[in-house]
Amino acid sequence: MKRTERLHALTEMLRRSGTRGHTAERLAAEFSISVRTVKRDLAALENSGAPIWSRPGPGGGYGLAAGANLPPISLTPAQAVALLTAVAAVPDAPYADLASAGVKKILDVLDPRTRAKADELASRVWVNNSSPPVRAVRSALEEAMATQHVVRIRYLSGDGSQTTRDVEPILFGSTNGHWYLIGWCRLRSDIRWFRVTRVEHASVTKIPCDGHSIAEVGIPPATARSVQSSGE
Repeated sequence: MKRTERLHALTEMLRRSGTRGHTAERLAAEFSISVRTVKRDLAALENSGAPIWSRPGPGGGYGLAAGANLPPISLTPAQAVALLTAVAAVPDAPYADLASAGVKKILDVLDPRTRAKADELASRVWVNNSSPPVRAVRSALEEAMATQHVVRIRYLSGDGSQTTRDVEPILFGSTNGHWYLIGWCRLRSDIRWFRVTRVEHASVTKIPCDGHSIAEVGIPPATARSVQSSGE
């Protein structure tokens, strides 16, 4: 990792740590550098105007002053392009349109130099995707999941049969290159996986879900994980 990128990452790590801060040893281990180098980096950040505090002794460490007036976004060009790439590569993912809009907001607040470098790097990353599911279908499924209301779908099964079902959404899952709506099917009175591309029509009802839990779906494979941020 280049020093400029490390300084960005170091700032974000301190920002996320809040008032508890981190020891120099913890920071050094995170970036695989020496404690001496960490302290040089912290001094460089402080000299650039970052409001860094330090506490000596047991329980001490380094952090950012509470209420510090920092830019809301601090990304390297590569981090910005990583976000662009992630969104562009999965246009069929839940909330993909919102993610794309969010990334554009992030790019809009980058400093001009970083933005220019990000734009140049982004031009060197290409993706080729099939058409995502119908926008109206995705919007209905996303809304039903967010509000936890029953969604009525017209579904085309793998054998070509078509059914209309009321589904209580529990989670979205991606496996083997396909996205699924996983929920309690009121027609079958059981958990079912519905491939999103096979949902021909979807509408959100006013019926609240009965509270079926993620645990009812079963134990996920060892390679599966949620997109929930684990923090520090």
